[in-house]
Amino acid sequence: MTTLLRKPLGATGKVHNITSENARGPQSPDWAYVGFGLYHLEEGDEVSEVTNDREVILVLVEGKAEITASGEEFGEMGDRMNVFEKTPPHCLYVPNDSDWKAAATTRCVLAVCTAPGKGGHKAQRLGPDGIELTPRGTGQNTRYINNIAMESRDVADSLLVTEVFTPDGNWSSYPSHRHDEDNFPDMTYLEETYYHRLNPGQGFGIQRVYTEDGTLDETMAVKDGDVVLVPRGHHPCGAPYGYEMYYLNVMAGPLRKWRFKNDPDHDWIAQRDA
Repeated sequence: MTTLLRKPLGATGKVHNITSENARGPQSPDWAYVGFGLYHLEEGDEVSEVTNDREVILVLVEGKAEITASGEEFGEMGDRMNVFEKTPPHCLYVPNDSDWKAAATTRCVLAVCTAPGKGGHKAQRLGPDGIELTPRGTGQNTRYINNIAMESRDVADSLLVTEVFTPDGNWSSYPSHRHDEDNFPDMTYLEETYYHRLNPGQGFGIQRVYTEDGTLDETMAVKDGDVVLVPRGHHPCGAPYGYEMYYLNVMAGPLRKWRFKNDPDHDWIAQRDA
């Protein structure tokens, strides 16, 4: 049984609580950077956390909430009531050694993306301003990206965060690629989590996590609300015909840069489509 596929802990409250400690397992023994939490809140619910040595990016996946962070009131955030509206998300950066609070003003889904903080950035809104849905790939490899906090935006110390929408029948995180060596500029070591959603919600997607030497090779059927851990190796995913796939990616490692290598067996696809 794989330890990389994490099911929701329940239907309400904090349904995912992946930390650098509990992410470690037989297939991810060295996990040290990425954390991911997810709250399902009803109108009127309030949650709060201290960040300690972690920086945080809050993503209003669905719904609205009043957010306070680092002693500053940011007011009501969020306007996307269904993630598959594909509109830019409302997001907030919170530094380490701080705190945040969210009071839901509608039913909402709140993602808490974390990584080691270095005190290099202050609390600030990251979206929806500055985020634009952008196509990537071609043909059955087409998907659409909301760049929340990738390398081009100097908005965090460690975190890289993005949303991806994959149309039904298409592939994503493909051709297969890996970023599991600390060897910049050739490659960067980045752990990664995928928070998956499917539309319609009874659907499923496919994600494979594998290394070229075969020491890790897991193929998982992911359902609406599941999280997949990618400690190393290649990690493509596919959306079956009839079902759209969304995922929220969180990456972090020693260096806040995204450099990867394609699987040599499949790099010809990237070369052909370049």
